[in-house]
Amino acid sequence: QVRLVVSGGGLVQAGGSLRLSCAASGSDFSVSTMGWYRQTPGKQRELVARITSGGSTNYADSVKGRFTISRDNAKNTVYLQMNSLKPEDTAVYICNLRNLFSINYWGQGTQVTVSS
Repeated sequence: QVRLVVSGGGLVQAGGSLRLSCAASGSDFSVSTMGWYRQTPGKQRELVARITSGGSTNYADSVKGRFTISRDNAKNTVYLQMNSLKPEDTAVYICNLRNLFSINYWGQGTQVTVSS
């Protein structure tokens, strides 16, 4: 059974930084695509950043140049480094694993709150 355990998140002032971690188990992490999504009340879940097994990345336009996604296959962990945070980044951040069969697994969300 795939399990995704998220850590990080919290409250930070605008302009600050946070790092999220997502540790995966029960799946072949190294060949999976990993992603971070975020959701706010009344809005659809949106992709923040994604990294493929080969290390290719893509980002939402709103976070380009501020957020960095990375992965450590030895630790089965994906990270999201968030810099220059803005109040509009406030959301629940959710880790995603998509395996070779395009089956999606979701971790628990972690709240990120950016105060102005």
